[in-house]
Amino acid sequence: MSQEIYAAEPAATRREASEAESSRASRGWWNRNADEYQSDHGAFLGDDRFVWGPEGLDEAEAGLLGSAASLRGLDVLEIGAGAAQCSRWLAAQGARPVALDLSHRQLQHALRIGGSDVPAVRLVEADAGMLPFRDGSFDLACSAYGAVPFVADPVQVFREVHRVLRPGGRWVFSVTHPVRWAFPDEPGPEGLSVAASYFDRTPYVEQDERGDAVYVEHHRTLGDRVRDVVAGGFRLVDLVEPEWPAWNHQEWGGWSPLRGSLIPGTAIFVCERA
Repeated sequence: MSQEIYAAEPAATRREASEAESSRASRGWWNRNADEYQSDHGAFLGDDRFVWGPEGLDEAEAGLLGSAASLRGLDVLEIGAGAAQCSRWLAAQGARPVALDLSHRQLQHALRIGGSDVPAVRLVEADAGMLPFRDGSFDLACSAYGAVPFVADPVQVFREVHRVLRPGGRWVFSVTHPVRWAFPDEPGPEGLSVAASYFDRTPYVEQDERGDAVYVEHHRTLGDRVRDVVAGGFRLVDLVEPEWPAWNHQEWGGWSPLRGSLIPGTAIFVCERA
């Protein structure tokens, strides 16, 4: 769960949040916080680096989308692309990426970074649950902490990804590891004791003084995620739980070397279009 700060210091709670409310909150939150997010994390993310999560696992090392050589000439959709760092890495491998995000401000950062000496990437502002592409437009789809944790109906997103992928296409996405929802979102020792039920699927919501959601994140168990993948028309090929590397000394919200050495922080689902 995010520890980024909204200017009005919203109250955090656990309550139901519809798809429409979740989408509206996500668009507003990322538009308001994109500048701070890129300022805080831009150096770690780089301009053209594909990193799957706070642990720092690089796609160049992991090869979850395939070998770098195999990416050349492929059409790739990145969902929840932010400033399109992952898409720029894909373009550097010879792929033809499209970077999609709900946030206009995040895509403005993509344009800013795109002004440097890095490969150009096509940018699209749209909701992951209603992809504005024809059937069978892409060979691969990927998302590094983008969209999936923030939607009330992930199966709808997966079905849309399935629709725009060609037969046999791979869909790889990373999310907060479900087990972390049982622990406080703290990087130190106070974050090592179970504080909530792993099985409580009630969304985490930050809301303003009127009770309107300004940030929403949805919890799914590992079993839920697997069932969602299958319901979306995919076959699960692999589930990767990156270990915290010795070189990474940073803290990012509740992620830290201390916690990362004891419990998983990220889950990466490697799927293929059935």
